[in-house]
Amino acid sequence: MDLTDKDYVESCRDGNPDDFRLLVHRYQGPLFSYLASRLRDRLLAEEAAQESFVRAFLSLKKLRKPESFYSWLLGIAGRVAKEQFRALEHRQRDREIAEALMAEATHHQEEYPLEEAIAALPESYRQVILLRYYEGLSCQEVATRLNLPLGTVTKTLSRAYALLRQELAAFESAEETVSQSERT
Repeated sequence: MDLTDKDYVESCRDGNPDDFRLLVHRYQGPLFSYLASRLRDRLLAEEAAQESFVRAFLSLKKLRKPESFYSWLLGIAGRVAKEQFRALEHRQRDREIAEALMAEATHHQEEYPLEEAIAALPESYRQVILLRYYEGLSCQEVATRLNLPLGTVTKTLSRAYALLRQELAAFESAEETVSQSERT
């Protein structure tokens, strides 16, 4: 004798939670088909079906009409599917934002090769360059600020310029190589 949904629900409520597996067995196929048609992804549909059954089991005491178990289960499944869509949209939006930030960072690297080259200098060279050109100090003012002889400051600037020229030449060479490979 085949019991009705109402019988299984009431049995579960009366302390026989194992009877819920019979409801799962009865509705797993139709529920999966419903979710697969909405989600259009087999793995997402399987996850959503499992989540729907878990939520239904945990909320079984709230079901007002035990004879309407399947329609109630479909309502739960519909909400789970909406949640999965939202989560998927959030992940997609986060991925797009991350890609945009990466593209922007790459774009900025291309726009500011001099700043990157300065940042790559050893600290003593970088410090002299920044004071001289970004703060607009004279060589004498840089020497005073750093408590160094004027000759040391000018020699350090000269070496820093040489390193910057090398770095920028390497950057330009790399740019040309990329441009040529994009044209071909």
